[in-house]
Amino acid sequence: MSLLELFCHVDTFCVRFEPWLRQRTLTTKKYARQRKRSLCLSEVMTLLIAFHHSAYRTFKDFYTRHVLVHWRAEFPGLVSYNRLVEFIPSALLAFCAYWRVCRGESTGVNYLDSTALPVCHNRRIHQHKVFAGVAQRGKTSVGWFFGLKLHLLVNHRGELVNVQITPGNTDDRKPVVALVERVFGKVFGDKGYLSQELTAFLREQMGIFLCTKRRKNMDNVLMLLEDKILLRKRGMIESVIDCLKNECQIQHTRHRSVANAFTHLLAGLVAYCHLPSKPSIENRAVLRLAA
Repeated sequence: MSLLELFCHVDTFCVRFEPWLRQRTLTTKKYARQRKRSLCLSEVMTLLIAFHHSAYRTFKDFYTRHVLVHWRAEFPGLVSYNRLVEFIPSALLAFCAYWRVCRGESTGVNYLDSTALPVCHNRRIHQHKVFAGVAQRGKTSVGWFFGLKLHLLVNHRGELVNVQITPGNTDDRKPVVALVERVFGKVFGDKGYLSQELTAFLREQMGIFLCTKRRKNMDNVLMLLEDKILLRKRGMIESVIDCLKNECQIQHTRHRSVANAFTHLLAGLVAYCHLPSKPSIENRAVLRLAA
């Protein structure tokens, strides 16, 4: 997607979102001053999404070395970097709504997983203050971390269907019910989602079949050949997570504001939704179940 197409898509959303938000915003004064900014909301959102599409590792380098040098014609009202950073929190609510517009739909074949989002190095946990009270210590297969957890649900085309952000010490099974609200068919996960109560609840109350691998000390259960094949394809969601972290850069440990951190995280998720090609699964079993 080109910069012009991205801006048009974002601006079309903002034209409808800003009046809706203005009607529901509480003000403390009868005549509150609303000074027009040189960069509108759609331009701020476009710059944030474009950063997560770029190869720059920091937003400051992207803005000072690329935007201010090469994109002055596209954004005539560019401001200083420090002023733009002050604009970022104002885009948080818009990104929460825009993400819902960009996410994909369930196809009947869905994959579930979670990934750690550290907010600082383990040696700096005791002196970290930005995410105090928000982030928690958690443990993954590669070790301990201090931060958040991103829970993902994707379809077989690699599109994000739903996400949940929780503290790092949250059990992977806790947000599953909220994740599968818009889902039908089958959901495939790893051994971290093993739970007889959860599987029974999803099947009886929501009509969703949760399929996971069995541990070595557990008895085998009968499984359809199609489900076995699809369960072996669960590595696709690992590719999605790798793409989110390395291409869309949703993770780094240098945040100075919680609001800016969540805004950048949502911008990275939206940037992934706009990618032209995503990790996907295409075989007969998937196409038959998704039809």
